[in-house]
Amino acid sequence: MLPPDLVPYVIAVLMALSIGGLAVAGFYSRMTSRSIAKTRFQVVAAMGGNESVNAAGSDESRRRRAVEATLREIEDKQKIRRNAKPSLVGRMRQAGLGWSKQTYFIICGAAGVASFLLAVIVIGIGPITAIGFGCTGGLLLPHLYVSAKRKRRFKSFTAEFPNAVDIVVRGVKAGLPLVDCLKIIATEAQEPVRSEFREIVEDQTLGMPLDEAVERLSERVPLQEANFFAIVIAIQSRTGGSLSEALGNLSKVLRERTKLQAKIRSMSAEAKASGGIIGALPVVVALLVYLTSPNYIALLFTTMTGKLVLAACVLWMGTGILVMRKMINFDF
Repeated sequence: MLPPDLVPYVIAVLMALSIGGLAVAGFYSRMTSRSIAKTRFQVVAAMGGNESVNAAGSDESRRRRAVEATLREIEDKQKIRRNAKPSLVGRMRQAGLGWSKQTYFIICGAAGVASFLLAVIVIGIGPITAIGFGCTGGLLLPHLYVSAKRKRRFKSFTAEFPNAVDIVVRGVKAGLPLVDCLKIIATEAQEPVRSEFREIVEDQTLGMPLDEAVERLSERVPLQEANFFAIVIAIQSRTGGSLSEALGNLSKVLRERTKLQAKIRSMSAEAKASGGIIGALPVVVALLVYLTSPNYIALLFTTMTGKLVLAACVLWMGTGILVMRKMINFDF
C-alpha cells in the first residue's frame, strides 16, 4: 500500500501518461506519413544527385573520347603528310616565290649557262669539264636558293606566330568571334603570317569549315607551331571548351619553345665556332704556305703522290667536318 501522501502524485503521473498515449494514438497516422514522405524525398534527392553525377561523368567521358578520336585522326593525317615530300611548286610556295615550273626551269638553264661560262672564262678549264660544272650549277644553285628562301620564311613565321596567337586570345576574351580575330591578323600582322592567315580567311569565306581551313595552314607551313594551332582549333570546334584558355596555353608553349631554341643556340655557338675554325684551318694554312713558299707546296699538285695525299686529306677532313656538324647540330 502506498502512503497517503504519494497517492495524489501517482494519480497525476498516470493521468499524464494516459493523455500522452491518447495524443499519440490520435496523431500517429500524420506523424508516420510525414516521416515516410520525408524519407521518400531524401531517396529521390539522392537519386537525382547520383543521376547528375553520372550525367556529368558521362559527358566528361564522351568529351574525352571525342578528343582522343580527333587526335587520332589528326595523327593519321600527319603521318601521311610527313611521308609525302612537297612538290616543286609546293616548295616554291612555301618559300614565298611566285614562280611557275617554266620559270624555275628557265632559271636553272640560265644558272647552268652562267656556271659553264664561269668555268671556261674565269677558271680556264676545258669544255668537257666545264659542261659538268654547268650541269651542277644549273641543278644545284636554284635548288639551294629556294631552300634558303624557304628556311628564312619559316624562321620569320616562327618568330611572328606567337604574337598572332596572342591577338586571337585577346580578341576571344573581349568577345570577338574567332573569324574576326583571324581577319585582324590577316590585315595587320607581319609577313609571312599575314598572307597565310589571309588564305585561312579566304577558305573560310568560300564555305570551308574553320578547322579544315586552319588544317591547311599546317600543310602550307609544315612547322610544329602551325600544327599545334591546327590541333587546338580542331579539338575546340569538335568537342567545345574554352578557346581562350587553350590558345593562351599554346602561346605560352610557343614562347617557351622559342626561349629554349635560343638557349640551345647560345650553348652550341662555341662548339660551332670551334668546328668552323678547325675545318677552315687546313685551307687557310695551305693558302698561306702557297703564298709564302709556292715551290714547297707545289708537290701536292704536280706529283702523283702529292695528288693522292691531297685527295686523302680532303676525304678525311670532309669526314671530320661532317662528324663535327652531326655532333653540334641539335634537332629542336
